[in-house]
Amino acid sequence: MTEKVRVWDVPVRLFHWSLLGLFTFSWWSGENHEMEWHRQSGLLIVALLLFRVFWGLAGSRTARFAQFVKGPGEVLAYARKASDEHATDGHNPLGGWSVAALLLVLLTLVTAGLFSVDVDGLESGPLAGFLSFDGGRAAAEIHEIAFKAALTLIGLHVCAIGYYQFLVGRDLIGPMITGRRDLEAGETIESVRWSPLRALIGLVVILALVWAISKGFQFASAGDV
Repeated sequence: MTEKVRVWDVPVRLFHWSLLGLFTFSWWSGENHEMEWHRQSGLLIVALLLFRVFWGLAGSRTARFAQFVKGPGEVLAYARKASDEHATDGHNPLGGWSVAALLLVLLTLVTAGLFSVDVDGLESGPLAGFLSFDGGRAAAEIHEIAFKAALTLIGLHVCAIGYYQFLVGRDLIGPMITGRRDLEAGETIESVRWSPLRALIGLVVILALVWAISKGFQFASAGDV
């Protein structure tokens, strides 16, 4: 039986599939003008993205940005012989930059959404009060542009997965579900390790921050009501 190695930790895999589900739901709720659901889903995406940034700095080996965001030279060298390369320890140099770009676009998308105002001024993000109406409308336009950019990057991401899955014969989907892939001959990679306590602390802090964002950083005491 082929020996397996763990290449993705639980938080990375939960982030990946939760983000896919929430992005799809946010798209649906926005298209169907279910704005309360859209806001709640957007706030959950904010929490996911902030956690991924935290985990990219404090997470397991393959989760860290330093592991998969490489310089131009390494990216070009990998791109020239991508189909001949063996499976990588986490994201490959080309995929690493695509992930970084997608995270940046999604962070722009949700940040703009927090400050957005609709044309009638009836629907707005929780932080829209910090901007003028014109500023809120500009944020809404950025939100729309970032959404289209995100769809483009997601489409490229899916195409890349399909290329490796069906043309190169390298399974990328299975490891993102199970966390493990087959070790190739001669490989000596160690399974990734992660700290549940560190993940929990980061998650608690981020959820507290997102709750404050949802309130527009306005905290009325009982005596003020």
